[in-house]
Amino acid sequence: MGSLFNGEDLESSKTPLQRFLPLYMIHNTAKGKQTILLLHPDNKPTNSHPLPPKGRAIHTASPIPSGTTIDTSPVLLLSPQENKTHIARTSLYHYTYNWPSTPQSPKTQAVVFGLGSMFNHSSQNQNVGWIRDLERQVIVYRALRDIGAGEELCISYGEHLTFEDADGWL
Repeated sequence: MGSLFNGEDLESSKTPLQRFLPLYMIHNTAKGKQTILLLHPDNKPTNSHPLPPKGRAIHTASPIPSGTTIDTSPVLLLSPQENKTHIARTSLYHYTYNWPSTPQSPKTQAVVFGLGSMFNHSSQNQNVGWIRDLERQVIVYRALRDIGAGEELCISYGEHLTFEDADGWL
């Protein structure tokens, strides 16, 4: 049994933060060039292939079995006033998630830490699903299917997009 923390058992307040490794992020520079930033230095991608410039993208350097937890990302809940006054006026607004209301707070936005804000959208080829854990204020991302080495990890942002869906032509 853990020690007491604010009158609670410390063990009962722990949330495991998991991350599947090795992952890497590809950066598309302004000139369309690409550099690779490894998130796990023990595993290097063997080669990179040309990708259309679309910003950052998270890829896996090794296969991920279906159902594997890829990341558990903590969130910072914003009050509706904080979101409207501060976040909505910045580019950070495009990286927040809708967060449902609870008895403690009305529906609002959440800033997602970890990889959660870095996954690109795909309406046709999403291979990562996500669920909100409202009580622990985290989002858990899991592989929806077996994902091959080198594949980009994509989630669905839903139907109300603030940009043109690149998958729309498929």
